[in-house]
Amino acid sequence: MNASDRRGMATRDAGNETDDGSLPHVLPFSLAHETRLSWELGSRTVEDDRATHRGAWTHSRSQWTLSVYDATSSTAVLCVRTPVGRERFFGAPRMDLEPALSALEDAPEWQSTNEVCE
Repeated sequence: MNASDRRGMATRDAGNETDDGSLPHVLPFSLAHETRLSWELGSRTVEDDRATHRGAWTHSRSQWTLSVYDATSSTAVLCVRTPVGRERFFGAPRMDLEPALSALEDAPEWQSTNEVCE
């Protein structure tokens, strides 16, 4: 089995991951204008003292987690952690995020948590 085969298996095994750079399907919302960030840029942004942690949620039937940060006055960063611990970062306009957070709060399978991306 080559590396390409293993990558394909990992994607299929994770169930809710996407290969096109969009948010995973396990999240109870979608965003019109999210941008996939590199791990280095995303982690550096959320660790910056100027980033404000807005909240974190975990999926009750899996080990998916979501942490949301305000990076600037108009930009939010979402950190999605897969069940195997892989972190994926997305940037989005804060104004687009408000309805998404309401959907997250209304989704019974997502519970608020103190866990954050590190």
